[in-house]
Amino acid sequence: MPAQKAHRKSVKRYARNLSVRRATRTAIVKARRAVASGAPESEAEVRRAMRQLDIAARKGVLHKNNASRRKARLAAALNRASAE
Repeated sequence: MPAQKAHRKSVKRYARNLSVRRATRTAIVKARRAVASGAPESEAEVRRAMRQLDIAARKGVLHKNNASRRKARLAAALNRASAE
């Protein structure tokens, strides 16, 4: 019966991680849109997305290096946009 228990655990983990994953994706999309449009609140949106990425990494939804890479790319996009 170990496979059944593993499946039950995976279903619980999936449900628990879903809200964190959705919130993270939403924050990243909002930040990217704000940076692309040159909105004045783009820096705040990027900061919010970075915080959400840190939360996802802390909870184990994302690997810490994955979160770090995404944060770096968001920061680079913001820097490119603000330099123009």
